[in-house]
Amino acid sequence: MNSTVLSRRDLDFLLYEWLNVESLTARERFAEHSRETFDAFLDVSQRIAERDFAPHNRANDLHEPTFDGNRVETIPEVAKALQVFAESGLIGATMDAEYGGLQLPQVVQRACFLWFQAANTATSAYAMLTSGNAHLLLAHGTEEQKRTYVLPMLEGRFTGTMCLSEPQAGSSLSEVTTRAVKQADGTYRVTGGKMWISGGDHELSENIIHLVLARVAGAPAGVKGLSLFIVPKRDPATGERNGVTLAGLNHKMGYRGTTNAVLAFEDAAGELVGEEGRGLQYMFHMMNEARIGVGSGAVALGYTGYLHALDYAREREQGRPPAAKDPAAPPVPIIKHSDVRRMLLASKTYVEGGLALVLFAAKLLDEPSAENDLLLDVLTPIVKAWPSQWCRLADDHAIQIHGGYGYTREYPVEQFYRDNRLNSIHEGTDGIQALDLLGRKVTMKGGAGLALLLDRVAAAARKCPEISGPVLDACERLKRTTAKVWASGDPSTALVNATAYLDAAGHLVVAWMWLEQWNAAAGKEGDFYQGKRVAARYFITHELPRINPMLDLLDSGDTLLLDLDDAWLG
Repeated sequence: MNSTVLSRRDLDFLLYEWLNVESLTARERFAEHSRETFDAFLDVSQRIAERDFAPHNRANDLHEPTFDGNRVETIPEVAKALQVFAESGLIGATMDAEYGGLQLPQVVQRACFLWFQAANTATSAYAMLTSGNAHLLLAHGTEEQKRTYVLPMLEGRFTGTMCLSEPQAGSSLSEVTTRAVKQADGTYRVTGGKMWISGGDHELSENIIHLVLARVAGAPAGVKGLSLFIVPKRDPATGERNGVTLAGLNHKMGYRGTTNAVLAFEDAAGELVGEEGRGLQYMFHMMNEARIGVGSGAVALGYTGYLHALDYAREREQGRPPAAKDPAAPPVPIIKHSDVRRMLLASKTYVEGGLALVLFAAKLLDEPSAENDLLLDVLTPIVKAWPSQWCRLADDHAIQIHGGYGYTREYPVEQFYRDNRLNSIHEGTDGIQALDLLGRKVTMKGGAGLALLLDRVAAAARKCPEISGPVLDACERLKRTTAKVWASGDPSTALVNATAYLDAAGHLVVAWMWLEQWNAAAGKEGDFYQGKRVAARYFITHELPRINPMLDLLDSGDTLLLDLDDAWLG
């Protein structure tokens, strides 16, 4: 029986028939691995996800964490699942062997972790944040910090967070006011408030290691004055409480099993990471990883929603074909109705295209080069934002396909949608990603990143001229539009419709992913491969044309949103 959590067949196709991840074992870093070890990690990930994560996904949603003024309570299944996850070694899957890591390729780890995000996105969030925290400290921490904080995280004894936002600042990190005062012994005392901190307090681990952006006395205003500090919940040597207090929990529409904390830092002991004034630079190490993780989570939630809808549509009998005249004829499975097929096929293109995108981005990390690093810079805002919108639409379709049952809690698809809705906000809203893409990524280095992206798309298109014409046309349009919106050099007018640009670029990139899958399926027979070809054709003929009115708007130079007086809104 096929899983309704994720498709192992699709993962195998993308990893081995398209991305050829076995070739990575020729690299020294991955030389100890093979197809057999990759498969073993995928097998254990599926098994743990289905056995230890999926069964309490609904309970996580119905019984969110509570705070009695002293401690946070979560359902017991969360701690048990995280312990099993830690024992598997997957927290440090991609990290160096000298620190207890497995040196697994990023692309294989991403495929493994998708199982957990699809099975229970709330519980998996604790693991994702801990892994990102550890990665940052391995990259920028001292050897002592790595031994003190990273090793217990890989053992599952400590968990980690990222503490950026503040009540008055939100995503505007230049307005961070949390302050740090240096002490005679070289440590710092951190004081201030942080908001929306996922995993910010709980009793799931011995300690919680907060990575906190703060401003040292005398530091300049803006983001250049920010430094990064390790502020543990408890002193790792003595176990005594540090000056970190939980002021309250936020109650969310989704990810309800992940604590979301309001934290008060009151003269809390902290250690500087790296150098003063480079905090945001270091933090981007974790933020960019988290952005790909958010996109991956959006794909996972959309994918499991699609699989549940597909199963339901095959089993649920209702109605008859339009040409059927006999009212006594038995009803047919709803998958036979055209509108249901439309929603299923559209959803298939979103989730399988999104899955290809996040795995492709992960493989770029495994093959670092100036070209791949540049391409990843351009793709990161798309990897984060496109699945957050379009794979959420797959969950919307899943609810619709279930009909009245879809919006009841007796079926899981309404939870998938609520969970996925948060991903357009997590790690920088879609609007912030749009500004990053159009305002920085496609213009940096004289437009070299955009040119590289379009060259890669064209290379895939040349291999399948029978379907790639609209994709090549879209490449030329995006290139012309980019030049046109920046012709004046005025950021205010160039960026006023940045969200339309992100949507258009995202659809083009996913069309590219479908060309790649078409090419990988070439000459292969069977329902799976025919499904890939049909999905590729559908996306290019039915979905890609959506970008034309978006690019028309950008080409027009429309400044309605810039000229709008907020008084006119009522």
